[in-house]
Amino acid sequence: MTAQSSSSSRCVCVPGPVNVGAGPSGLAEAACLKEKGVPSIILERSNCIASLWQLKTYDRLRLHLPKQFCELPFMGFPTDFPKYPSKKQFVEYLQCYANKFDIKPRFNETVQRAEFDSKLGLWQVKGVAGDGKKQITEHVCRWLIVVTGENAEAVVPKIEGMGEFGGSIKHTSLYKSGDEYRGKKVLVVGCGNSGMEVCLDLCNQNAKPSLVVRDTVHVLPREMLGKSTFGLSMWLLKWLPIRFVDRLLLIVSWLMFGDTSRLGLDRPRLGPLQLKNLSGRTPVLDVGTLAKIKSGPIK
Repeated sequence: MTAQSSSSSRCVCVPGPVNVGAGPSGLAEAACLKEKGVPSIILERSNCIASLWQLKTYDRLRLHLPKQFCELPFMGFPTDFPKYPSKKQFVEYLQCYANKFDIKPRFNETVQRAEFDSKLGLWQVKGVAGDGKKQITEHVCRWLIVVTGENAEAVVPKIEGMGEFGGSIKHTSLYKSGDEYRGKKVLVVGCGNSGMEVCLDLCNQNAKPSLVVRDTVHVLPREMLGKSTFGLSMWLLKWLPIRFVDRLLLIVSWLMFGDTSRLGLDRPRLGPLQLKNLSGRTPVLDVGTLAKIKSGPIK
């Protein structure tokens, strides 16, 4: 026991890796290790797997890529799932995946510290579980795998005068549906996939959204030439240089959308795939928002 009666501590030697995060990547990592006979544990600060999908996404969300590109190792999606599974279907798939491989994360355990001892060649990972009486566990292992995802933390910009605003301010991770905004004017800041789809959802719920775009952005159709844009891009990259594939994507997008700069959506100088490779910026796959911008409901 520690000096304080409200907490207890222990040290555990882990024969395999410690995985931090029970999202899709964490589950896939654990399944691959298990298939090779390597034991591992998963530490997850939330109370469920895929907490980002279950707790921090909007109701209308679907996969933006076809299901065959999003399946985890050793287990495909059910054949009766649509091409673009819903949020609920994706979470159901992940739960079945965890059950199939008997993956049991340590839920409600937050990693507070991870240090590597170069002399011993071991990681010391401090996990804290519990709200009242805290259980502190020092996990000692040879390998640490961090799979917390690129969108685990909400990024809220600092805007002058925001604290004086009388209306409600909500990050997209807290947004569920446009139903509560019926008839209201809503300013959406950010033109990524989430911002564009939230605008569309607000519009469909009879709100009055306006979209603020700070930077240039590539908006591509989700499908072109009868194929998913992502799948077509991956196939073309087997045969053509990336700059030629980018050029083709932009030509088809122009034929389908016209000049997006006339809508206030200027394109970057680099093509969408080159930009993704160099900066990590993902192009927006349109699911109907551009049509609403063109016709006027989204300003």
